Amino acid sequence: MNTRYAGIAWTGSGYRVEVVDDAGRRAAEPSDWHPARVAELISWLEDLADGQSSLSIILDSTNGLLDGPMTAAGLDVYRADPWLLPPRPPWGSVPADRLAEQGRTAPATLARITPDRGTLTGREPEYHDYLERSRPIRAAMTQAGRCFEHGHRETRSVALTFDDGPDPVFTAQVLDILARYDARATFFCVGHHVAAMPDLVRRIAAEGHELGNHSWSHPFLPDLTRDQLHEQLDRTTEAITRLTGEPTTRFRPPYGSLSPEVLASLADHPSTLTMWDTDSLDWTRPGPDRITANVLTTVRPGSVVLLHEGAGDRTQTVQALPAIIEGLLTRDLTPVTVSALPAAPPA
Repeated sequence: MNTRYAGIAWTGSGYRVEVVDDAGRRAAEPSDWHPARVAELISWLEDLADGQSSLSIILDSTNGLLDGPMTAAGLDVYRADPWLLPPRPPWGSVPADRLAEQGRTAPATLARITPDRGTLTGREPEYHDYLERSRPIRAAMTQAGRCFEHGHRETRSVALTFDDGPDPVFTAQVLDILARYDARATFFCVGHHVAAMPDLVRRIAAEGHELGNHSWSHPFLPDLTRDQLHEQLDRTTEAITRLTGEPTTRFRPPYGSLSPEVLASLADHPSTLTMWDTDSLDWTRPGPDRITANVLTTVRPGSVVLLHEGAGDRTQTVQALPAIIEGLLTRDLTPVTVSALPAAPPA
């Protein structure tokens, strides 16, 4: 069976797809896709994997929004790491044709992304090493008020946070549930989706929720230069501010990825690193009951809870959310925005 190779690059306005066959011939006309049309893009890619050909999809490490929905759909998705590729342009990922060619000429160099391990499949040791070396710097930032992990433990409130949106399907469902319980939350949005789905961003703000910055394209931050990191943050903040009139200073790093170099790059940026202390692990899609239990067995007064409503199939998160909120209310814990949590006293 022949293989087709689809390189997918992100640009400021959407995704660029180029497809080649085993011989390097163009197997489909280059196409551009709006970020709100990912479901259609997946269907189009599925059609390319016909009975005569298989399909390999290649992304780079700065494109962290597509692997979730694509692996959930059963597509074969691979990551080409920076040391295999030419330098990225000032804004955007490695070009799509170069990604497709990397897949065609050197498939063994690629990391296959799996649904249970996510975008960083194969780079977990590196990820954890970066986190460990960042720990003392992060602690100092927390002491200085530049990093927020949880609120005061004597408060009777909890911050629910949702990453990777807005999403054309799941954000509205999450907002409907929050409205049913008169609950408030913080949405850490990616700029790529903010620019593509402005009405959802306006609705989040209009219904009393908080908007945070989750980068533009959901990259693995240690792969960025200082200027690239700042541009990811600044463009996302500008997009949110244009729509809501309110700038955001809260930044949540994709994957929670940090390194000493990333923290040094953030030292002169006017953002507050916003992490979490309760992880639902909903991105692994373990089932709504497991997601609920992951939250309710570890949450404490003042906790910041990590959930997702974008960049994948978030049906289980939506199904779990009512039980999570009801479990919090039963414990007299009110869901609020992160900024509404009283700060913890200095250690």
